[in-house]
Amino acid sequence: MSIDNLKSALPGYAKDLKLNLGNVLRAPGLSEQQVWGAALASAIASRNPKVTTAIEAEARRKLSGNALNAAKTAAAVMAMNNVYYRFLSLTSNEEYAKMPANLRMNAIAQPGVDRLDFELYSLAVSVINACRKCVDSHEQQVLKGGASKEMVQATVRIASVVHAIAVTLEAEESLGEGETRAAA
Repeated sequence: MSIDNLKSALPGYAKDLKLNLGNVLRAPGLSEQQVWGAALASAIASRNPKVTTAIEAEARRKLSGNALNAAKTAAAVMAMNNVYYRFLSLTSNEEYAKMPANLRMNAIAQPGVDRLDFELYSLAVSVINACRKCVDSHEQQVLKGGASKEMVQATVRIASVVHAIAVTLEAEESLGEGETRAAA
């Protein structure tokens, strides 16, 4: 599936998502590697096979092998970290925050791409997974790495649109299956 096919798969009521997808994938201030790495990491975090397949196909044309792998790595490691650190922010028992996480995160130290790019990918995933501690941490790292607030916003916009498309397509698939079952 291509990006155009992905847009075509969206129902009429999601016209804004079609338009926004085109806009966020041309984010001024972000490099092509930052845009497509954030888009791929966001698609993986959004857990929709159609969205992931379409964005990954386009990302393969835009990203080096290292950057493609880094986006996937960010999605994988943040899937783990976001759950763990979200737990720490949700529990009122502060003792857990004093305990070592004891989770391997070596990929963060050497992601295979520029540190700023990896942090942007991680930020996008952390926003989708709603982990406040991780969002705060990655936003701070991105800003320390020289990114502007506009770059942060552009990355979050990519994550929000990719996630919304994933949710919409999943809902349409579920609703379509429900209508078929009801008619039978």
